[in-house]
Amino acid sequence: ELSFKKMEKITQFLLFLTGFASCAVIMAVKSILLSSVPQELELGPNLLISPSPMDIPRPVVLLTGAAGFVGFHTAIELHKQGNIVIGLDNFNSYYTVQLKRDRAELLRKASATPPALSIVEGDVCNGKLLQRLLRKGRVTNVIHLAAQAGVRYSLQNPLAYVEANVKCFVTLLESVRTVNKTIPIVYASSSSVYGLNTAIPFSERHQVDMQASLYGATKKSNENIAHVYHHLHGMRLTGLRFFTVYGPYGRPDMAYFLFTKAILAGKQITEYRKDDGTELQRDFTYVSDIVSGIISAMKLGASLEVFNLGNTKPERVSRLISLLEHGLGRKANTTQSPISAGDVPITFADVSHAELLLGYKPQVSLDEGISKFLQWYSAYYSVHLPSVQRTPWQPKSARPRSRAAERLLEERLLRQRASSTRSAAQERSSRKLSQRHVDGQLERSFERKHFRANPQWW
Repeated sequence: ELSFKKMEKITQFLLFLTGFASCAVIMAVKSILLSSVPQELELGPNLLISPSPMDIPRPVVLLTGAAGFVGFHTAIELHKQGNIVIGLDNFNSYYTVQLKRDRAELLRKASATPPALSIVEGDVCNGKLLQRLLRKGRVTNVIHLAAQAGVRYSLQNPLAYVEANVKCFVTLLESVRTVNKTIPIVYASSSSVYGLNTAIPFSERHQVDMQASLYGATKKSNENIAHVYHHLHGMRLTGLRFFTVYGPYGRPDMAYFLFTKAILAGKQITEYRKDDGTELQRDFTYVSDIVSGIISAMKLGASLEVFNLGNTKPERVSRLISLLEHGLGRKANTTQSPISAGDVPITFADVSHAELLLGYKPQVSLDEGISKFLQWYSAYYSVHLPSVQRTPWQPKSARPRSRAAERLLEERLLRQRASSTRSAAQERSSRKLSQRHVDGQLERSFERKHFRANPQWW
């Protein structure tokens, strides 16, 4: 009996030791795992990251310009794909700050679900802030989208472009080099670097040393500086040349945004053309296509690369205006002026390089993209859109015809049915007679729609 009691106590003691050792192991493992998660940062009122086990292990992306147009959409998509996002933006007043605040509020709402997503108000030119974010956030990737945008504004305030696009870019590179130079960086360049280039479509292989604007020159300087930092320090840098990005929550200084506002207000809009009357063409690219290219470039983490991100389908500005007129249900009061300083007649992206290495392939047409933009504009600014906006836009040749035209077409259809037993010569004669009474363009559209399946009618 005594031996049994001793064995029972020994067993209890061994169980206690086993439990204690298990707890110690669990605490050690938890400590190791949490050490790989960004620690909580306090930046005044801005609470950056509160780590949780659900954030293990995830890429941590420092995203500059997070409250900007492209930055906002990039942050949302990164969060959806399970990345921790540390956003940085200075909320400057180049255009209405409220729009940036509204974007930031949507980011804060998205952060209610893991992984962590937050935004810090600060300047990219603040090297100490950048280094603190990089170190304490344990950043694994950098996407640099903060910049002073706009071609025409660079004529009015050139020093703002040198400060934001050159000085701040170098400050970012120095901060990454100081903290961890192996962190891959993706940065925004622009189609404006092609400037006066006449070779179409624009390719990364083309020589680009004739920029037409200071904005384009600062973006080209980014690419040159990136090459230097790769050569000297072995840093990994990828530049992305964006082509005329548009979409919901876009920049109010862009043409499609300004045109929409002016058409609704009944104000005159200016369509710029070359001296010979040639219309300007732009490779309008929907923001979701741009974001897919940005994230693919981040995942690639190339040593040194430059990619075009465009839609590969230049569109005349007059067609953009027509789409807006249709979507808004109002006619634009349009005037024409010669092309302004800094502008180029056409932008046209060759994306074969991005397609090969990034799997990039634009998906959204201008028709679909403008429709989405107008739906957002209607909801954001409480503007009523006509019911026709709910249906896909149709080209002019497919729009409803007048009653007289419909009657004429019905008569033709009846004649075609009645002549189904006639000889081929009689049918050709009948067709020639009927063509005299029908407008050429109207007849062609009617033939395509109703008689493509009946070649014997010809």
